[in-house]
Amino acid sequence: MSTITAPTYDPTSTAQALAQKATASAQSALTTDTTTAKAVATALSKLGSAISTFQNSLSTLTGTGKTLLSQSATLSDSTYGSASASGRAVAGTYDFFVSQVATAGQAKYSNLTDTSGASGASGTLRVKAGSGSFEVDLGQAAGDATLTVRELAAAINNASGNAGKVSASVVTFGTNTQLVLNSTQTGEASTVSLDLTDVAAGTLKSALGDPANVSTTTPRDAIVWVGGKSGTQVKQPSNTFTNVDGLAVTFSKAQLDTEANLTVTVKTDNSGTAANVKSFVDAYNSLKKTLDGLVASANADTGTAAGAFASDAGVLALQARLVTLLRPAGGGSTLASFGIAAQRDGTLALDTTRLDKQLALQPDGLDRLLGSTSAGNTSGIAGALDTYLDQWSGISGQLKQRTDANGKQQTALTKRQTDLDSKYNTAYDRYLKQFTALQTLQSTMNSNVSLFDALFSSDKSS
Repeated sequence: MSTITAPTYDPTSTAQALAQKATASAQSALTTDTTTAKAVATALSKLGSAISTFQNSLSTLTGTGKTLLSQSATLSDSTYGSASASGRAVAGTYDFFVSQVATAGQAKYSNLTDTSGASGASGTLRVKAGSGSFEVDLGQAAGDATLTVRELAAAINNASGNAGKVSASVVTFGTNTQLVLNSTQTGEASTVSLDLTDVAAGTLKSALGDPANVSTTTPRDAIVWVGGKSGTQVKQPSNTFTNVDGLAVTFSKAQLDTEANLTVTVKTDNSGTAANVKSFVDAYNSLKKTLDGLVASANADTGTAAGAFASDAGVLALQARLVTLLRPAGGGSTLASFGIAAQRDGTLALDTTRLDKQLALQPDGLDRLLGSTSAGNTSGIAGALDTYLDQWSGISGQLKQRTDANGKQQTALTKRQTDLDSKYNTAYDRYLKQFTALQTLQSTMNSNVSLFDALFSSDKSS
């Protein structure tokens, strides 16, 4: 008899191959669906980020009180201060005369030493700042038994009630150490002082409470004549004056009575305006390019795959609607008339020469055309774009709805994968058992054949 020559099997690899074949079709479809869902999630995130960035840019440029127009302001003598203007400022010249600048309150406590707090450095020190005050726990302020002047200054600066109202510093002249308190505000009300009522009696209280050691600087309000010497007197705590709409002038020193008025010249800043318009153009182009990539068709020549939303009617409608909103209905001025023109690929480009010419003819035309994204008062192209995009970026907008739906789909796909893995494992276990049994049977039969051969061979030899 000869050995059985039936095919032999490796139970493990055979079981794997058959289990994979049994689930291959379902796994292929599931892998495709999972890959698509992940691509959609990534695309939704990318689209949401692009829309958010664009809307933030619109808000920065055309939000409440904003204007694309840029104005420059120049003070006739910069040694007296500085000036700045927003787009609301009207071009022209404005006169000012500075009689007095605002100053901050100050209190100096001299002849202090680090042994001043050697005894009695306990209790509560109250720091008065203007009409308010805050407390310093001297017991907690001391690093050891002695409260140094620097520890006291640090405790004042770090006190929870200070909140930046008072700045404490230490100044030393030879053996004379001073604790200097400065109000961080200016104006007559910015006085600063120490209340020692609740400080325990001792060397610290004596040193800080000695009138000979204390000197104060009386704070003052600023006094400026808006319109020049013959104009209107304005008295205020701050050195920055905003009485002229869109104009802010900060003065650093007072004038002599014999000096001439200071003049602020406001004029259109074409380069600044162009920079603002360029920001709008760049923001739109960034959103446009993101959308174009997401809805792009596959290109066999370049091997480029289709965008995640190539067949999505909603996103395609979004892409088209943005282009339409750039062309306001009703005639009149257009973006192109201000040098903002569409290119062949749909992006925008800015012609600054044309922009400057049109602004010379219509100084407020660009702001009226682009309008405002101010909540409850939207207008123009920017308002229309922002309102439409809210349908996508809002709390219950398209992006939220799509993201939720895709999330549910991914959860379902994960469950399908778990079920399919279980089906694979069941098939694998079944095939492994079957082919292991077959392998055992084949081995047993071969052993029996060998046994019979040995027996019959012995008979023939005898």
